[in-house]
Amino acid sequence: MKTLSMRALSRLVPAFAALAIAACAGAWPVVSPPIPPGWTPTAPGIRPVGLGLPGGARLAEGVRFAGGVELVLEAGSPLHSLSDLKLIGEDGFVSVSDAGDLVRGHLVLNRSGRLIGVAGLAWRRLTLADGTPIADKADGDAEGLALTDGGDLLVSFERDHRIWNYGPVTMPVNRPTPVRHPDVAFTPNDGMEGLSALGAGWRVAGESGGVWDCTPAACAVVTPVPRDALDDGAYRTTGMDRDPSGSGVFVVQRSYRPPLDARAQVRRMAQDGTLGPVLIELKLPGLTDNFEGIAAVARNGGTRLYILSDDNDNPAQRTLLLAFDVKGGMRD
Repeated sequence: MKTLSMRALSRLVPAFAALAIAACAGAWPVVSPPIPPGWTPTAPGIRPVGLGLPGGARLAEGVRFAGGVELVLEAGSPLHSLSDLKLIGEDGFVSVSDAGDLVRGHLVLNRSGRLIGVAGLAWRRLTLADGTPIADKADGDAEGLALTDGGDLLVSFERDHRIWNYGPVTMPVNRPTPVRHPDVAFTPNDGMEGLSALGAGWRVAGESGGVWDCTPAACAVVTPVPRDALDDGAYRTTGMDRDPSGSGVFVVQRSYRPPLDARAQVRRMAQDGTLGPVLIELKLPGLTDNFEGIAAVARNGGTRLYILSDDNDNPAQRTLLLAFDVKGGMRD
């Protein structure tokens, strides 16, 4: 989602870009495996990144950085403005853009399990209820993804606030069906950014507050929308995925306070909506950007988290995918 704050940040990022890149090798092309019918392959460059200068990233005890990459994108690439991701198995993933594109690919890990790249990237246009491709930003501002236990793909949109079911993630349907979403008057560019499967339904988080648990029948309030509007420096929830080891979810949040204080953080949210300690914080002088997507998977007795940034289709920002390992038993 583009906000006035993030656009202001995008003009400031170039002055600090050199501080945010570590191990900056030249970009190399991704070699794509076979692409299924209906998807168009795309091959960006991939550049490894670290967490930047000391004093930037802060990781809680038991959290370890497990590699990161930047997707180096040409103008017009459908991989701009990626706003969420979810994992399919251990290394497959699906993502969505706030321009109305659906993206799939595979994570590339080295022998020690460190993230070193992505492969098999392909995209297809999301469709309207009548089966026609989305053409307007007002219809295609996709912000959240969830994969249900039955394998269906749910997508949340803002501007025209809705959640649609696109059917099996392996073969999305052209005629999505609406599912329950909170009965809230979200502002046009400030809606359902957090979306995750949870139990027999799905959990929804508003960017400026409010959490709901939904089923096909109804949505129940977990935490209400704050009575007072959040200020520019408040953390706002921009992505969510369920904890593979329990009943809660992990959330990624972003904050921006003019003129330079841009941050992202990851926390665990309990079933009752309570937020636990900060597990990951990213800020200057280290690596930071507009992080909006998060995915979680069980790995080696703990949890592997991936977070994804939305570059707003702005050359001053970047599309970053970072991996972190959270040791088992220390989430709360």
